[in-house]
Amino acid sequence: MTRPTPILAHRIAWAVLAFALLALGLWTLHEFMAALIWAAILAIALWPAYQRAHRAWPWSSSPGHHNILLPGLFTLGIALVFVLPIVLAGVQAGREARSVIAWFETARHDGLPVPDAIAQLPVVGGQAAQWWRENLSDPDAAADLLTRVKNPEYLTAGRHVGAAILHRVVIFGFCLLTVFFLFKDGDALAEQLRRASERAFGPVGERVGRQIIASIHGTVDGLVLVGLAVGALMYVVYLLVGVPHPTLFGAVTAIGAMIPFGAPLAFGLAALLALSQGSVIGAIVIVVAGIVITFVADHFFRPMLIGNATKLPFVWVLFGILGGVTTWGLLGLFLGPAIMAALILLWREWTETKE
Repeated sequence: MTRPTPILAHRIAWAVLAFALLALGLWTLHEFMAALIWAAILAIALWPAYQRAHRAWPWSSSPGHHNILLPGLFTLGIALVFVLPIVLAGVQAGREARSVIAWFETARHDGLPVPDAIAQLPVVGGQAAQWWRENLSDPDAAADLLTRVKNPEYLTAGRHVGAAILHRVVIFGFCLLTVFFLFKDGDALAEQLRRASERAFGPVGERVGRQIIASIHGTVDGLVLVGLAVGALMYVVYLLVGVPHPTLFGAVTAIGAMIPFGAPLAFGLAALLALSQGSVIGAIVIVVAGIVITFVADHFFRPMLIGNATKLPFVWVLFGILGGVTTWGLLGLFLGPAIMAALILLWREWTETKE
């Protein structure tokens, strides 16, 4: 039996050791993998802007500043983008807390009359009005229904929700910390990754890496920027129709528009609110405008932005987004198209005709 040469044996041992250490590292960090992946996505998406700022203000990374000023500013900007809307929503909720409490007390003691818009709903108006009279118009039934909110099961669920929110806040903090160091040491890390991919996979490794980066940029443009544009346009519609809190509904619509089929839920809720206030025409305007805006965004601008960057047919972009969301949650919005783009590139490398 032929024994492996010492060099081959060393390579096999090195590969086994590297694989074992990699597996141990991933197992050790599995609780923070979401934070690390989000940090990588944010750093890749904002890297062109960071590089432009670096060239515009080279003094920000001079030895006297220890290369922390510009990374710190970008990290602070990311934190404000995510935290500021939550703070504003909390302030708005605090302002309306008294009116909500007063509404609960009125409902428990006097009941709530059936709104005219509920009774006028087509097809389901009669059943909806009957349910409202039995559960909300009668003071005793309304008090019983609203008192269920104090059920211990709901309080326990509330504590679980609070723990989950605290966990996500901690993960978000680690994500920001990772983003800071990715901005700070991004050039050196990119060069290391380029050399590692070239040594491991040859020239195709660098091409796959560049394709993944281009896919993330295209997905950010196609999902985030288009979603913000849809939210801004729908904000104007909400403002013209007279929907309460149009800014809040515009923000919710923008976030929903970043997720496949999420925008209709947002502007559908706004249309129901307008309908409950008796504005049938306003509800129709919201639904029609929402359908038209999302149709144009989803069938023209989004395919152009994502498809051109990833060099993928839009059907694969759509499968990547939907499959990614199903498998990875919100991370899948960016991981799905990136994985599909890498696979298609490998397929083209494998099947292309070489003379």
